[in-house]
Amino acid sequence: MGLPGAQLRVGVVGVGYLGRHHARIYASLSDVRLVGVVDRNADRAREIAALHGVPAFEDHRALLGRVDAVSVATPTESHRAVAADFLKEGIATLVEKPIASSLPEADDLVSLAASQRALLAVGHTERFNPAVQRLRERARDPRFIEVHRLGTFPARSLDIDVVLDLMIHDIDLVLAMARSSGGGSIQSLDAVGVNALTSRVDIANARIRLSGGCVANLTASRISTGKVRKLRVFTRDSYLSCDCADQTLEHFSLKRGTAAGSPPAIVRETPEITRDEPLARELRAFVEAARSGTPFEVGGAEGREALSVALAVAERIEEGLHEGAR
Repeated sequence: MGLPGAQLRVGVVGVGYLGRHHARIYASLSDVRLVGVVDRNADRAREIAALHGVPAFEDHRALLGRVDAVSVATPTESHRAVAADFLKEGIATLVEKPIASSLPEADDLVSLAASQRALLAVGHTERFNPAVQRLRERARDPRFIEVHRLGTFPARSLDIDVVLDLMIHDIDLVLAMARSSGGGSIQSLDAVGVNALTSRVDIANARIRLSGGCVANLTASRISTGKVRKLRVFTRDSYLSCDCADQTLEHFSLKRGTAAGSPPAIVRETPEITRDEPLARELRAFVEAARSGTPFEVGGAEGREALSVALAVAERIEEGLHEGAR
């Protein structure tokens, strides 16, 4: 349902590493009124609240009756419980990825949103990266997708492994690109990974074959010395290389010779891209969807699908680790 009219009242639950940026962006939007922030860490809640001149709360239920829309940026294990309380009241809810810890929890949220006719959005921020959006416009019928998403060791998200922390971004992108070409279902999946610095898998590689013939090779690490966000797509007649961090795109295509006997030539294009903060684009789109009642780029069903594949990758890795330990 849409919420036209005055400023949209928005709150943020969880103002740690990512949630504090949700609060910052909402506070900057002219058609939004940030009405409060929530965190179980009272000092952190007060710190972020003071920056924006809003109340701080330790219990997310304090926002009920105060907000029209909310961002849930808490640890993954609490996504279902927190988001459900808002969806029950018909409040537009954006849940940071992954949508939940398990498929039954994700199904609960999708079902609850449908029954209450409430907007359920999932924060797969890379969908809103200007360079990725331009790549998707040009990458018709992808045949092979290769992704490297490498990061330095984080002081966050250690409640989940690297597949649910980082690789799920690219799983979502691969599924979206495959769907746009009439494919998307998983035909086969293989994966390997190791836990190097934590008790959970810190580096992983997955090879996924999808209906329609596309194959994706995904590598994710959170123990690298530097950050890499590279997405490469090969189609039947072109090659596209996207640097998601720099928001740049190179497009190589084959131009046939026009004169008889003249050889073909490789043409390189670098489309002009207006840089922008993907999270800000995402939250502006969420506000618009909450206000107008229009669909959001990544709904609950798509968030659930990305989680399903990510969990399958994690399961395959665990199987390999157990076999290797025998």
